[in-house]
Amino acid sequence: MKTSPLIAPSMLSADFLRLDEEIDMVNNSQADWFHLDIMDGVFVPNISFGLPVVKAISSMAVKPLDVHLMIVQPERYITAFRDAGADILSVHFEASTHLHRTLQAIRQAGMKAGIVLNPHSPVHVLNDIIPEADMVLLMSVNPGFGGQQFITQTLIKIAELKELALARNPDLLIEVDGGINRDNAAQLCRAGADVLVAGNAVFKAADPEEEIRLLKNILA
Repeated sequence: MKTSPLIAPSMLSADFLRLDEEIDMVNNSQADWFHLDIMDGVFVPNISFGLPVVKAISSMAVKPLDVHLMIVQPERYITAFRDAGADILSVHFEASTHLHRTLQAIRQAGMKAGIVLNPHSPVHVLNDIIPEADMVLLMSVNPGFGGQQFITQTLIKIAELKELALARNPDLLIEVDGGINRDNAAQLCRAGADVLVAGNAVFKAADPEEEIRLLKNILA
């Protein structure tokens, strides 16, 4: 039987007027990671938050920081995000001209290295680079804004990525982000997802900690 998924609540959906309370909630819950979306308003049509907020969350977090860079030229900020507290750093295939070099630099900085694919990017583009990654994040919405509807084609991509990973990098983690909730979480895990990012499903719930528990045990 498949093990429970890792749950990474997306802090983009948190209430920033109560950020310390939201961090405490995640710390005290069954969540595994904090997921932090960094947007520059260039690569994606939105601006989120940057290094000072990552550092502030890191100062309170007792769980790893899973940082997703939705920015141009992400290689410029590898050591800065490491110093701010990132444990996992993921960059977009679409934004990285020299992806192999960037993944190596992330690992050399002491972090886990992730590759992100936008919804329009096919899995096969990872064939040559997948051995260099610790994780691949499949976007199941168009990146830039929370609260979007899940793109069902992602289920096929998860299965394709799982097949590729088994052949070329069996230890690879498959993460999925966008429109995830209790209605589709089990299906995603059965397709091959290891890590579920949940934003609105958690932070807009009446009881966020209970919602995390339900997602964590979705296969029970």
